[in-house]
Amino acid sequence: MDRFVWLVLLVIFCIAEAVTVGLVSIWFAVGAAVALIAAVFTDNILVQVILFLAVSFAVLIVMRPLARKHISPKQQATNADRAIGAEGVVAETIDNLAAQGQVFVLGTVWTARAAQEHGVIQKGETVTVLRIEGVKLIVSPVAANRKGEDSECR
Repeated sequence: MDRFVWLVLLVIFCIAEAVTVGLVSIWFAVGAAVALIAAVFTDNILVQVILFLAVSFAVLIVMRPLARKHISPKQQATNADRAIGAEGVVAETIDNLAAQGQVFVLGTVWTARAAQEHGVIQKGETVTVLRIEGVKLIVSPVAANRKGEDSECR
């Protein structure tokens, strides 16, 4: 009877792993396989459960870091990440009330808004990117940033 239980658990864990494809239950499948083999040699359910738990835990500890290294893609900085803190030139006058404005930063034209609520920054001015909100850069004039004051835009 014990063999049947371990076989059913092995099948369930393998199906769960096949469905999720995220290395969620493979360690339990290995543990169930070892417990199934133990059930062939001994009828002691305590030994089988201890083997199941010990092997599952050991496989989890050994395999998880290796699997994460190969499965998880490395994050690379995008243009957006690099734009924060960069300086750019206003390509189209930024007017928050009119919901318009563009900035040329790192070789790309971005939609931009002034950091000040009713800010207007004229075309040709140099700005610093403070943050990104959605697909818009939030910028502030360089002169205001260099003085270290929170001045209003013109």
